[in-house]
Amino acid sequence: MPVVGLGTYALSHDKCIVSVAALLENGGRLIDTASFYGTEKSVGEAIRNSNIPREEIFVTTKLYPSQFSNAEAAIEEALETLDIEYIDLMLLHHPGAGDVDAYKALEQAVHDGEIHSIGLSNWYIEELETFLPQITITPAVIQNEIHPYYQEQDVVPYIQDLGIVVEGWFPFGGRGHTAELFGDETISTIAQTHNVTSAQVILRWNLQRGVVVIPGSSNPEHIKENLNIFGFELTEEEMEQIAELDRGEKHEWY
Repeated sequence: MPVVGLGTYALSHDKCIVSVAALLENGGRLIDTASFYGTEKSVGEAIRNSNIPREEIFVTTKLYPSQFSNAEAAIEEALETLDIEYIDLMLLHHPGAGDVDAYKALEQAVHDGEIHSIGLSNWYIEELETFLPQITITPAVIQNEIHPYYQEQDVVPYIQDLGIVVEGWFPFGGRGHTAELFGDETISTIAQTHNVTSAQVILRWNLQRGVVVIPGSSNPEHIKENLNIFGFELTEEEMEQIAELDRGEKHEWY
């Protein structure tokens, strides 16, 4: 699984195709979608339009709680909508009624070869302590909201200690919060020190915590910029400075 990619939440069909194409053209190979986003069809089309071998691209999608009661049909629908042979990673979008049975349907799809890996989104310590004993395949990935104002300093190491990859959505804080994060004095000062952007600092901070990132964007230049985070490294002091920005400020309800 690549450690940096593209989130496709809230992208229109045409913008999603352009964005995925920009990611792939600039060497990105990780794409995040979900049935709830309505972008699975667009993602699949963009992948089929590219000349990149399918096995080089990693696609994540999700089942929404409204689909848990008939998860088998929802899995087949996702496979049909994406139309890319198989799904690399499928997550339960967040906890809900019937989530254990839905996860067991994902486990069966792994055995059937339709999905390669499975995991969870928006599960925290309390939910995991209840959920994990009821399933067979340990989640490969848990994807949660993570940004400098909401760092999950307890949750991230807890998940990683279980041998599970942590992936962060809303790395820039989400719509309505990005400008504040980019303009944060600590982050912008660090960015100037390394001659990079605030966005690149935030993504690099995640990577150095072992957190996979999927920033959303419809701007090809920003998508290219978001991939260019391997030419510098934050110092321990800089990592600590960003750690001190944590407000426990969640920007989504789940």
